[in-house]
Amino acid sequence: MNPLKALWNHLTHTQIAPPLWLVVLSGFAALAVVAYPASWHISRGLITIAHEGGHALVAVLTRRKLRGIRLHSDTSGVTLTRGRPTGPGMIATAAAGYVAPSLIGLGSAWLVSGGRITMLLWAVLALLTCMLLMIRNFFGAVSLLAVGGAVFALSWFAPPHVQSACAYAAAWFLLLGGVRPILELQTKRRLGRAPDSDADQLARLTRVPGTLWVLLFLLVSTAALVYGGYLLTAHWLPL
Repeated sequence: MNPLKALWNHLTHTQIAPPLWLVVLSGFAALAVVAYPASWHISRGLITIAHEGGHALVAVLTRRKLRGIRLHSDTSGVTLTRGRPTGPGMIATAAAGYVAPSLIGLGSAWLVSGGRITMLLWAVLALLTCMLLMIRNFFGAVSLLAVGGAVFALSWFAPPHVQSACAYAAAWFLLLGGVRPILELQTKRRLGRAPDSDADQLARLTRVPGTLWVLLFLLVSTAALVYGGYLLTAHWLPL
C-alpha cells in the first residue's frame, strides 16, 4: 500500500464511542479541574498555550510577521508580531487569544464525536511542534516538550479506550477552561490590574469599549461550550 495512503487511513480511522458514563465522568473531572483553584493554577498553562497559539496562528494568516512566543511560569504568555500597529490584521490577532481555547475545544469535540481520536492527537502534535519552533524562552520550550511528549506517549502507547477517554476529557477541559480566563480578565480590569489586556488593546484599536470585547469573548466561548457539549453527548441523545 502507498505509504501516504496508509498514513491517511491511519489518521482517519475511527474509534468506537466510549460509554455515556465515561463521557459524563470526563466532563465532571474537567469541570473540577477548572473550578478548583489549586488544580486550575497547575492546568491553566495549557489554556495559555492555546491562547498564545491562537494569537500566533491568526498573525500568520493575516500576514503579520511572527517574531516569537513566550510562556511564563505564572501561566501568562506573550506573542510578539511585527507589522502595521493598526488595521484588520492587528485587530484579528489581538482578538484571537481569548477565544482560541474554546474554538480549539469545539474543533476537538467535533473530531472526538466522530471517533477521529488519532487525527486529533496528531493535529495537536503538529500544532505544538509549530509553536515550539517559535518559542523564545526556556520555560516555554520545556512546557511544550512536556505536553507534546505526553500527547505522543498517549497516541503511541495507550490502548484505544484510554486514548478516547483522554480525548473526551481534553475537549471538555478546553471548552470549560476557555470560559474562566475571560471571567478572570473582567475581574482584573474592574480592579485596574490589566490595563494592557487584549480587550484594552482592542479598545484602543477600534474605539469599542473593552467591556464589549470581553462580552464578545464570553459569548463566543459560551456558544462553543454549548455546541461542543452537544457534540460530545449527541451520540447518546434520543433522535
